Amino acid sequence: MAAPARPVDAGARLTVRYFAGARAAAGRPEETAPGGSCLDELVVELAERHGERLAAVLRVASFLVDGVTCHDRRAPLPAGATIDVLPPFAGG
Repeated sequence: MAAPARPVDAGARLTVRYFAGARAAAGRPEETAPGGSCLDELVVELAERHGERLAAVLRVASFLVDGVTCHDRRAPLPAGATIDVLPPFAGG
């Protein structure tokens, strides 16, 4: 049985964790972003915040929302969620 989803709260912050090439492109291992958005909106915000280098990585990255692969990038992100940005890894 899956854990109940946390409600959406526009005031809650999201934690964004970057791995491998995403970490290098963002220039940091993690940061926070405003809550209340969907993954597509978050990606736009992060690209605007960090520039084309990260935008290029985000276009090909996979995302985990609280440890679960995100299949619906338009679904609202849960309050206080942790978003992992996983670029393609060499050899896999």
